[in-house]
Amino acid sequence: MSHLAVAGLQLDLEAGDNLDRISDEVAAAKRRLSWVDLVVLGELAAYGPAVAHAQEPGGPAETRLRAMARDNRVWLVGGSIFERVGDQVFNTCPVIDPTGAVVLKYRKIYPFRPYEAGVAGGAECMTFDIPKIGRIGVSICYDMWFPETSRTLAWMGAEAIIHPGLTNTIDRDVELAIARASAAQNQCYFVDVNLAGRLGNGRSALYGPGGEAIYEAGSGRDIIAAELDLGYVRRVRERGWHGLGQVLKSFRDGPSTYPPYRDGAVSAPLAALGPLEKPEANLDPAGETDAVASPPRPSQYDKKEG
Repeated sequence: MSHLAVAGLQLDLEAGDNLDRISDEVAAAKRRLSWVDLVVLGELAAYGPAVAHAQEPGGPAETRLRAMARDNRVWLVGGSIFERVGDQVFNTCPVIDPTGAVVLKYRKIYPFRPYEAGVAGGAECMTFDIPKIGRIGVSICYDMWFPETSRTLAWMGAEAIIHPGLTNTIDRDVELAIARASAAQNQCYFVDVNLAGRLGNGRSALYGPGGEAIYEAGSGRDIIAAELDLGYVRRVRERGWHGLGQVLKSFRDGPSTYPPYRDGAVSAPLAALGPLEKPEANLDPAGETDAVASPPRPSQYDKKEG
């Protein structure tokens, strides 16, 4: 058996404690769609993006998410929560099995800096196995802007990438292009679940291993339920999508190390870009326009309390 039934919950949430609402939504989805194996929440769904809600490992949010998985007998990719470990705060996605056990905690490798301030980056790509079905990878929001993350998950054997997000900015259509390309480049399913309401602009999506668009949601609440055929992924990887490119085989057999990844490699053009910091205003105090400055990229975190 290689079929995995997934339900992505694109919920219209607000900043604050959303755990009761999420619990109700998970239970309702399982009641209506009893065949669902795995439920996915958006990034920081539990409380929104304020670092002030950071909790110790095993805190109230994690305990509630474990109960949701156990009570509904589903795998749960719990979006993410801010987790405080010593002096650091990580954006952490817990993956919980149907018994309520945490099987992994993935820490977002690329916080949305400089806007996601005070959050440390993780250092490890992570996958988990669902017995008799297949291997699943996890990434969070801004991670997918770095193709190395998705490629590493495919290299580790992930046949589907589950990707909680929290975006409410002008670049959502660009993210969808990246998600679709990630599916095609890595010949896997890519399940991108965003928040809606005051926290996110929705438009969650599911893409197949040929880059085919299986479903693209609107901007409001939506429950995205679909059956992923991981046997189909294996066939695409072995034969190419519709007999076309065998991408992962070509990657496997091609150059093993590209210049940016060689030990000690330094890029003078990248070094010249300067520090990672918020752009300055285009107008100086006298009201004169700086004709050279580039317009700042809108920040999801500036728009959402934290």
